[in-house]
Amino acid sequence: MPTYDYSCAQCGETIEVFQSIKASHLKTCPEDACAKKKWGKGKVKRLLGTGAGIIFKGGGFYETDYRSESYKSGEKQAADAVKKASEKKTDTKSKDDKKKTEPKKPATKKKPKKK
Repeated sequence: MPTYDYSCAQCGETIEVFQSIKASHLKTCPEDACAKKKWGKGKVKRLLGTGAGIIFKGGGFYETDYRSESYKSGEKQAADAVKKASEKKTDTKSKDDKKKTEPKKPATKKKPKKK
């Protein structure tokens, strides 16, 4: 059963009512939902709603559930290649870091040649 939104012209309140599809829509603002202290029996208008999304439960609803074995093996190989490439980058970075941390020898001054 759907939930319908109604707006009261007198009190300005927007209410949600859980009704059957076959049930006739409300004509007046319900007393328990009215925003006024004294129930004014205001006219209500049914609002257009977007509705709720569809929820699929269980397996078999995802695009990836029906992938072929060759596709799955190709994806695995691509993932392995990316992993190896990232390992190589980290190895070269660590080698560069070691080079940077080594102490440098002081520069020696060359003596000018005597003539």
